[in-house]
Amino acid sequence: MEGIVRNMIKKEGTGRRLAARLAASLAMLLAILAMLLTSFQLAIYGDSDYKFYEKEYRKYRVTDALDMKLADVMKVTDYMMDYLIGREEELSVVTEVDGRTQDFFNEQDRFHMGEVRDLFLGGLKLRNVCAVLAALLILGLIVTKEDCRSLLPKAYFGAVIVLFAVSALLAAAFTADFTRCFTIFHEIFFDNDLWMFNPSEDYMIRMLPEGFFSDMVVRIGLIFMAMVFGVGIGLAIWRKYVNHKEKMVILTKNMIQ
Repeated sequence: MEGIVRNMIKKEGTGRRLAARLAASLAMLLAILAMLLTSFQLAIYGDSDYKFYEKEYRKYRVTDALDMKLADVMKVTDYMMDYLIGREEELSVVTEVDGRTQDFFNEQDRFHMGEVRDLFLGGLKLRNVCAVLAALLILGLIVTKEDCRSLLPKAYFGAVIVLFAVSALLAAAFTADFTRCFTIFHEIFFDNDLWMFNPSEDYMIRMLPEGFFSDMVVRIGLIFMAMVFGVGIGLAIWRKYVNHKEKMVILTKNMIQ
């Protein structure tokens, strides 16, 4: 009978440790996904003056392609970005473009950008859900008095290894053929071909050429990697601090005794 009880207790302990590891792993994966979605927001909206966009417009000679002044292009950009984040209801800006005073956006622009806005705002909502779920899982580990100083860093660095493997594959694919990857992205997230614009008719694609999106992907990637490394360093320092503090407590008790 005593042996049966010991086995039950052992199995219960093993099951609890496994559940704790799974919870920690899921929490870290959700946290990393939240960071990825946040990196999109920071890359796109991190600069309120949109200096990155202005630099890109100069780089790709957008003003020449549109026959517009840079100040007018930035005015269109400012309005478009307000629309994407939900601060404007209608995508319409009357400006001087191609030698005429007219609405910069056409109906195809409005339809596609409406879908882009829904996708972007949906991503931000998903980010918030991931962050809350990760926090709740970590709180659960704390309440059940699991060894968070060991579980969380291990789970995080395990998730980072998976992340780097996936990132390396994606980076290789985008470097080899950005156009093809860009096309696949649109085919996955949009159920129509209205994202395909004609530069001779659509001003928006002249303002945002493929090179712009390629540079934006790099910008998002750099911000995301900085966040991942920053959190990793923070976890490593925290773990080292907690271990050092515990060792000092034990040392002090031994000295007193």
